[in-house]
Amino acid sequence: MSDHREVGVLFVCLGNICRSPSAEGIFRHCVENSNLQLKVKIDSAGTANYHSGDPPDSRAISVAATRGIDLNNLRARQVRRSDFQQFDYIIAMDRHNYSDLISLAPRDHRCRIQLFLDFTDNWSEREIPDPYYGGPQGFERAFDMITDASNGLIKDIKKNFEMIE
Repeated sequence: MSDHREVGVLFVCLGNICRSPSAEGIFRHCVENSNLQLKVKIDSAGTANYHSGDPPDSRAISVAATRGIDLNNLRARQVRRSDFQQFDYIIAMDRHNYSDLISLAPRDHRCRIQLFLDFTDNWSEREIPDPYYGGPQGFERAFDMITDASNGLIKDIKKNFEMIE
């Protein structure tokens, strides 16, 4: 894995309008704060195509803005078969999306799929709950979980990819 010039990270939820674009924005912010922006490629996608081409949920955009993160330029897309070759980390927000990704992935690329909260021990949950049907507090909580897991993911990338040092 450590031969790449860039490390690819793809965040995945169901529709790619709440959790995964939030993760893309938050992780990009963390990567920039770690001065790794030239070494990490970041994207997000959904397992379903319900919202392809749509911007993130307005509540996600709003919560991100309060944290200094701009999600306005992101657009939803569905996971593509080529994603499994292009990304080193394919990060699912919950077990349902993890299972969907496992069934879509070529057998030799399934090891790239992980749950996002596997990168932190600070939460009793192992899944980032979908805030779509709730209020703004659900987005705030999801952002806290995503931020924490993002920091753990950066540590994992630094550990596994020597060129990041």
